[in-house]
Amino acid sequence: RLWRAIKIQHTQPGKGGAYLQVELKDLLNGSKLNERFRASENVERVRLDQNEYQFLYSAETVHTFMHAETYEQVELNSSLIGEEKLPYLQEGMSVTVETYDGKPINLQLPAQKVCTVVEADAVVKGQTATSSYKPALLDNGLKTMVPPHIETGTKIVVSTEDGSYVERAKT
Repeated sequence: RLWRAIKIQHTQPGKGGAYLQVELKDLLNGSKLNERFRASENVERVRLDQNEYQFLYSAETVHTFMHAETYEQVELNSSLIGEEKLPYLQEGMSVTVETYDGKPINLQLPAQKVCTVVEADAVVKGQTATSSYKPALLDNGLKTMVPPHIETGTKIVVSTEDGSYVERAKT
């Protein structure tokens, strides 16, 4: 089975040997698993082929991408892409498709994406004691927390990894 290490934590307990606590994600079905590896254990690293594709369009749960060099088209299901990545897909966007034995198993988005704030709550005056972020609705339907100076219509840069605010987009 093919697994991707999502989170790795090295632990050195008072008694016993050190180990790695690893959160793994199955690349074929998306299930997650926590596993411990002792320092003496080996894990085989798999080399995935990475190719640049351009996102063309979606038809319900099937999304079509075109290879940047060969113009070959490939269709990926929503389940393979991941529900958390779908809102970031935009026509013409360049993405990386990872394949193993010629079969697509993962899609990587660019690390950041520019989104427009379509709705932002008003800032409450006098909240200066803490860093007061406010909720905002983006043009892709996702919500994120933004600083008080961000208003409706502002273009911002959002991390595609966790949906967090990065900075105001440069115009």
